[in-house]
Amino acid sequence: MLKATPTPRAQRQRLHLLALPLVAAMAGLAGCSKSEETTPAAAPASALPPAQAYEKVATTSKGFTVGALMSANPVFVLFDPQCPHCGHLWNTSQPLLGKVKFVWVPVSFINGKSAPQGAAILAAGNPAEFMTAHEASLLAGTGGAPLPASMSPEHEATIKANTELFNSLKVESVPYILAKNLKTGTVVTNAGAMETAALAEFLGV
Repeated sequence: MLKATPTPRAQRQRLHLLALPLVAAMAGLAGCSKSEETTPAAAPASALPPAQAYEKVATTSKGFTVGALMSANPVFVLFDPQCPHCGHLWNTSQPLLGKVKFVWVPVSFINGKSAPQGAAILAAGNPAEFMTAHEASLLAGTGGAPLPASMSPEHEATIKANTELFNSLKVESVPYILAKNLKTGTVVTNAGAMETAALAEFLGV
């Protein structure tokens, strides 16, 4: 018996139905939220205005720099080394390195690997190269870079200070981007990963 061949319209409808669960799953996965949260008795203070948050991060955070190093308006990305969405943003930001100066600031709140991996990235001779290998491993599901035998007191203190800074901003997820739009000069912020085209528009490049 001959089987009826699905019409192109039926095939499109079937593909659309198959894609819906994937789209729905991805819609809520723009960033990694804090796994543990301590709720104070009093309501937390409101988040800083974007311009103040940008200035605070610019003057107190410590990370590693990639991209257009001579740019006067760096883009700060607060990230947790165990966050796959941070890894996705790392990849989608690569085409913009010729135009944008990124400062990647490691924080720690997802799990016990976050701090030592962040310290390992900062301690690497070539942090960008190390980060690329780390994120490739993380996105492949193999956990990221091997944990160092120990963290130097300096890098351990840096990760702790960066995390306290992140918490002070009242941000709930990473990656967290703070930038000055190059076209408007306005400070903009975003919690979550972005595709390259959307990131370029967001940054004004």
